[in-house]
Amino acid sequence: MIYFVTGNGGKFVEARAIIDDLLQRNIGYTEVQADSLEEVAAFGIAEVMRKLASPAIIEDAGLFIDHLRGFPGVYSAYVFDTIGNRGTLKLMADVENRRAVFRSVVCYGEPGMEPRFFRGEMEGRIGYAPRGEGGFGYDPIFEVEERTLGEMSLEEKNRISHRARSMMALKEWLDRGRP
Repeated sequence: MIYFVTGNGGKFVEARAIIDDLLQRNIGYTEVQADSLEEVAAFGIAEVMRKLASPAIIEDAGLFIDHLRGFPGVYSAYVFDTIGNRGTLKLMADVENRRAVFRSVVCYGEPGMEPRFFRGEMEGRIGYAPRGEGGFGYDPIFEVEERTLGEMSLEEKNRISHRARSMMALKEWLDRGRP
């Protein structure tokens, strides 16, 4: 059993579809302002390890938009909570280069060992309007091959997403016996 420390039910559902022995724990941790997803995750897992005496993971993800020089990046959750998809689309009004990348870092920790990081990435573009009812967060405006993540089923999204890739890397490591 591994605790996935998150208050985001959508993230948990996606992760649980890949790793079935996850249990969600919403114990909270400080999301430090840093320059990289790895720094945020490392700080968070250290705090989680002080609170829990068992294996746990946290996941940090960000949307990196080329035209905005990587913004919102590590501040994606804050930006989404502040301006949402509508505000993000306003920032992209009349912009031709709509290329963007979703990045995910999963950090695994357990008592007595150094944390391990697993990364995933997905390239796409920012659409012109929200489409689809699925997923959460930026999913309705992030397009991959003419469809938004919001238009995809969980199974379709988990075949290509940044989070699925980082979770699959963790699963492969766990299945090998954690070398």
